[in-house]
Amino acid sequence: MNKQTGIKDLLGIAARFIVGGAFIYAGWLKAVAPAEEFAYAIETYKAVPASLTIFIALVVPWLEIYLGLFLITGVFTAYSALCLGATLLGFEGLLLQAIIRKLPVTSCGCFGASKGNSLSHEFIQNLVLLAFTALAWKYGRKLSIDSLVESYDQSESPG
Repeated sequence: MNKQTGIKDLLGIAARFIVGGAFIYAGWLKAVAPAEEFAYAIETYKAVPASLTIFIALVVPWLEIYLGLFLITGVFTAYSALCLGATLLGFEGLLLQAIIRKLPVTSCGCFGASKGNSLSHEFIQNLVLLAFTALAWKYGRKLSIDSLVESYDQSESPG
């Protein structure tokens, strides 16, 4: 392994922990709070029917937690990173349309229902997370369950 490969591997591992940790933390804050708090934040974006907000508020936190855990542990690393990247792009779309429409969103709902940063700050923060997600996708297989299973499969194969 050359020095450049080692640095890329470290970046990939760090990116897995940064993105995975952020999603686990964000999901946990929403999962332990009443679903109505997150549902209210969802409603302020005026992007989905009000009848779906409680369902979304119940499902999204657990998706964030599980995808974050998958990424940190390296289970289906590339797919986990792609799913989290798609999730971030969806969040970016919601934030951008709220910014453009000048909606009175007091809490983005990103890290629970507490009053957070401005929407533009959250938008930039998500772009940074998206960049880390790309690093996790491209270089994140080192020290993952995926690589452990792959090395086990290779050692068990005949020949």
